[in-house]
Amino acid sequence: MTTTHTNTDAQQDYESYYVPAQSIWPIVGAVALFFIAMGAGSTVAGLFGGNGPWMLLAGIGILLFMLTGWFRDVIRESMGGMYSSQMDRSFRQGMSWFIFSEVMFFAAFFGALFYARMIAVPWLGGDSNNAMTAEVLWPDFIPTWPLEKTPGGVETTAMGAWGLPLINTIILLTSSITLHIAHVAMEEGNRQKLKVFLGATVLLGWIFLGLQVEEYVHAYQELNLRLDSGIYGNTFFLLTGFHGMHVFLGSIILFIILLRVLRGHMTPDSHFAFQAGAWYWHFVDVVWLCLFVFVYIL
Repeated sequence: MTTTHTNTDAQQDYESYYVPAQSIWPIVGAVALFFIAMGAGSTVAGLFGGNGPWMLLAGIGILLFMLTGWFRDVIRESMGGMYSSQMDRSFRQGMSWFIFSEVMFFAAFFGALFYARMIAVPWLGGDSNNAMTAEVLWPDFIPTWPLEKTPGGVETTAMGAWGLPLINTIILLTSSITLHIAHVAMEEGNRQKLKVFLGATVLLGWIFLGLQVEEYVHAYQELNLRLDSGIYGNTFFLLTGFHGMHVFLGSIILFIILLRVLRGHMTPDSHFAFQAGAWYWHFVDVVWLCLFVFVYIL
């Protein structure tokens, strides 16, 4: 009897672990990313008979469909009481590894920027043992950064740091503050304050995206700064464009969290969905600060 009682107590120490059913959403997301990559690439290169923009829009549409379905399933499982603290730890580990992969993603682009600025451009100007490159191939080339004139003669104008980029920096920093205030309100159980500051964060994210579109229009129409404007245009649009895509995704996540808050979901003791969105948003803000320094100022 004693042994049986002990085993029963030991079994009660274990939590039930919910194993989700097989999901179609990962493969749907992969298809969406394929169409986005192919559409963006073919739009820039002019391939597939000019159908690149349609492929890009199709990819974005499939991505939004995937996010809607995946978030719906996770919300249903969460509100159905299927998750335990063990699942919560799994979610935390998964989100941590996801953000780490995003850090490596941007590290690759910052590495490309460093290589272009510190190694490739000086070499084209005759640095190190490449004197013949400058003397024979491009004797008029000036190896400075931002590279406003490529060795092939493509000319552009650098984007200044103290106009829209500075405004967007202030907007994103402010959004981190409003999100932190919303997080504190969540932990304190102050739902009215939570709704106001979380809504303000989402709004600031959308304002940032709107101003970035305005910045791109200015770059293309007035500065001749394009994706094909040499290595400076390449790195500028790849870094700022991918960051803008992350702001867009982060704003969708926070908007869905806002809708859940308005419906009374999450409590001060159980709100990892909010925390995960906050982690992602703060990561996006840190990346922008690095962009502002290394792309716009230096």
